[in-house]
Amino acid sequence: MKKNFASFAFGCRVNAAEKEEINRRLLSLGFNYSEDNPEIYLINTCAVTQKAERETRQFIYQIRKKYPKAKIVITGCAATAWIKKGLKIKGVDEMIDNKNKENIDKNFTDNKSIKTSGFQNKKILSYSQLKSDKFLSSGRLLIKIQEGCQRFCTYCIVPYLRGKPKSERIKNLVSKIKFYENDIKEVILTAINTEAYGLDTGEKFTDLIKAIINETKIPRVGLGSINPWSVNDDFFDFYKKVLPDKRLVNFFHIPLQSGSNKILKLMKRGYTREEFMEKLNFLSRINPLAFIGTDIIVGFLEEDDHDFEETFNFLRVSPIYNFHIFRFSKREGTAAFFMAKKLKEPAVEIKLKRARLLADLSKIKYHKFLSKHIGKIFPALFLQKRIKDYQKVLLDNQVQAFIKTPKNRLGQIKFVKIEKIKNNELIGKLS
Repeated sequence: MKKNFASFAFGCRVNAAEKEEINRRLLSLGFNYSEDNPEIYLINTCAVTQKAERETRQFIYQIRKKYPKAKIVITGCAATAWIKKGLKIKGVDEMIDNKNKENIDKNFTDNKSIKTSGFQNKKILSYSQLKSDKFLSSGRLLIKIQEGCQRFCTYCIVPYLRGKPKSERIKNLVSKIKFYENDIKEVILTAINTEAYGLDTGEKFTDLIKAIINETKIPRVGLGSINPWSVNDDFFDFYKKVLPDKRLVNFFHIPLQSGSNKILKLMKRGYTREEFMEKLNFLSRINPLAFIGTDIIVGFLEEDDHDFEETFNFLRVSPIYNFHIFRFSKREGTAAFFMAKKLKEPAVEIKLKRARLLADLSKIKYHKFLSKHIGKIFPALFLQKRIKDYQKVLLDNQVQAFIKTPKNRLGQIKFVKIEKIKNNELIGKLS
């Protein structure tokens, strides 16, 4: 009888990609994905903030209460941190660190001869068997291309938990993608640090994208978060060349973290606000409808009103139209944790106020960006099922819209015309 398992991922898209890869491996070993009384529940955890760790603990408690007989196994960054500290988490049966995550499926089978590391599973599942993968079920493949980081920004715990950069070779990634190319419409490349892709293999990030475009039939190639150091002359030249082909998704999430040079230096980010703005403007000139998002940390050490004002004004005038806002959280083991003993940290209420101001600005800027789409025609990937004659889609810049359609078009790409904005959402019809 097949064992049932279920899974959940906190945090970034890399975590989501890892979770889905583990799901695929377990399915290939004969397990069954079901949230109806699973015997095993896998949780890929996040430790980027104290809030993320707290939410993970709360979720573990909820899962233990819901499935009292399930074996709860956790992995990921929070699990790695807890293992390093020698902590035991109530309700958890087993913790597996990031270093051993690749072989996590060996923990649930007696067949130790099965090769499971990387992407080398011999038994590959058909598309129809992968309904637990929410990305694949809508025609999208989420895939991790790189692990680890060498940057050690002062606030960040991730390099300590993910280790040194390690890249999956281009030929392996292309081979994996080609297997699903008849069933998916978009592949999304995720990494801990795109700048570090190929440092250990001698390959380049842009060469990977070129290979996917040239060697597969995937209509759309999307990028997860890309670090500022990856957005360089090589990337600009590449983007200008592939833009007419219309296969690279015109969405770029580039973490800024602060618009103050003083704070950027304290964070050890390795660039100035002026250098970052130059990259943004170059991208925007190449394609005015490129959707650019960013991450911002408010309330970092020594951030005063002037520093925040610089960040606010930078975002106000930049071609960034969506912000993910985080309140600074000291992580034990980071440089900032020790810096905080000497440097002033803004009060919680100040962090909350600054976060709210940026959230309001983000809404205003996003609405402004949406208005650029009205009356224009875009290729759109249809997501989810049709509800009341409308279906959610992703345009070729990852902006969501709702399109009126007479039938369900899940997983299809069709041209659509945007007609209006309603409740900060684009509304349109088939073109």
